[in-house]
Amino acid sequence: MLDFRQDGEDLILKVYVQPRAAKNELAGFYQRALRIRLTASPVNEAANEACRAFLAEKLGVSRSRVKIISGPHSRHKQVRISGMIGAQLELIVNKVAHPF
Repeated sequence: MLDFRQDGEDLILKVYVQPRAAKNELAGFYQRALRIRLTASPVNEAANEACRAFLAEKLGVSRSRVKIISGPHSRHKQVRISGMIGAQLELIVNKVAHPF
């Protein structure tokens, strides 16, 4: 199960990032967080920026609406997505959990 919460008009989401992967992809769940594999290296905030861009693309929002609010130097992060409701996220999560 995925751990997320609504904060006014924003959504707070837990993610687990695996840098230096073979490709960028949603990779299921890890410890109640959305697991994301990224090709970016964790050096000089590259993985954080790649995480923001990847989530924005997958969620269909602009990158400026995706902010890392905790864990910038950790694989475990909390991300704030402005103007998104939990129901929208659940649709995407269902695609990850049941890809066919």
